[in-house]
Amino acid sequence: MYPRLLKAPLRDDRSFFLFGPRGVGKTTWIRQRLPDALYLDLLDHQLHLQLLTRPDRLRDLIPGGYAGWVVLDEVQRAPLVLHEVHRLIETRGLRFVLTGSSARSLRRRGVNLLGGRALMRRLHPLTAVEAGSDFSLERALYYGGLPSVYGHGDPKAYLASWVETHLRQEVIEEARVRNLAAFARFLEAATFSQAGLLNVASVARDAGLDRKTAAGYFELLEDLLVAARVPIFTRKARRRMTTHSRFFFFDVGVYRALRPSGPLDRPEEIDGAALETLVFQELRAHIAYRDLDLDLFTWRTSSGREVDLVAYGGDGFHALEVKRSRSIRPADLRGLRAFLNDYPMARAVLLYGGDRREYRDGIELLPVTEGLADPTRILPPPAE
Repeated sequence: MYPRLLKAPLRDDRSFFLFGPRGVGKTTWIRQRLPDALYLDLLDHQLHLQLLTRPDRLRDLIPGGYAGWVVLDEVQRAPLVLHEVHRLIETRGLRFVLTGSSARSLRRRGVNLLGGRALMRRLHPLTAVEAGSDFSLERALYYGGLPSVYGHGDPKAYLASWVETHLRQEVIEEARVRNLAAFARFLEAATFSQAGLLNVASVARDAGLDRKTAAGYFELLEDLLVAARVPIFTRKARRRMTTHSRFFFFDVGVYRALRPSGPLDRPEEIDGAALETLVFQELRAHIAYRDLDLDLFTWRTSSGREVDLVAYGGDGFHALEVKRSRSIRPADLRGLRAFLNDYPMARAVLLYGGDRREYRDGIELLPVTEGLADPTRILPPPAE
């Protein structure tokens, strides 16, 4: 069991949602921090049917006079129960922890998210800091950061099983996919856009789908927190910018499990996308866990100058480029140089596969292993 960086908002004495994809460790995190809570698991078939048909039965499952925490695990399986949760918070002063795979998915169903009476928290795959001495860059680039991957005798088989069970189960429960074979083709086609600019029409064509269906599938992946689109940074843009977002599956291991490969695939393309994905998932986690006022963007001009990730907000302005190679050529710095020309106030960092820390033209070259081991080197604390 690994210590997680997510702060438990238990001192606030307020109910809270804990969102995250299946397999990131939400249940383990809760059981570790609230071992005496009343635990109701909606993956239990009988309980699921009971609350799905009669959400008001929730009150009968909580003993009268009970003053502890109540955990409702996988609440998206019976979303209407949130109305009863709201009522019990108001009438009995109960405190709930509500886990699920997506707030956005619940909102799409028009259910009650407790009107601001509950905090929102998010759990991500394990970071390098959380994994500690068990972290290996090479292993993370193949198998990602799902907690069960660590210590598993066959992580590749586990990830294949995750895709088959968790992802398929979530899709079926969402009831927004009628043709699972078409969705499987879409997933494979989407992996070729990993860490790159997303062209929905191109993915649809490769998967043999119409554009509207492919666009709906991408929305579904985002709803389930399985993937994310990173928008283009356009604040006070001085150049003509592309309009395509950058696309990521949420975890390197899941991406690898979905990505078909063969003799015609260049390993450096897959490995490069894997490293960018690892940096992306680590940045998202640390921004969330440190409560940083930062949003992630990407930057690409119509002429092809680009920066992989831009972290921008009240807590800073950071431009980040990721390279797998151990040595850096002048051409590798062109995107960051162009960005600094437009935004000289930004801090520019190039994470790379070498082992020396140096500066070139106002750009910090930082070994990726150092950046992952100490994320404050990538996103330092805000200036006092």
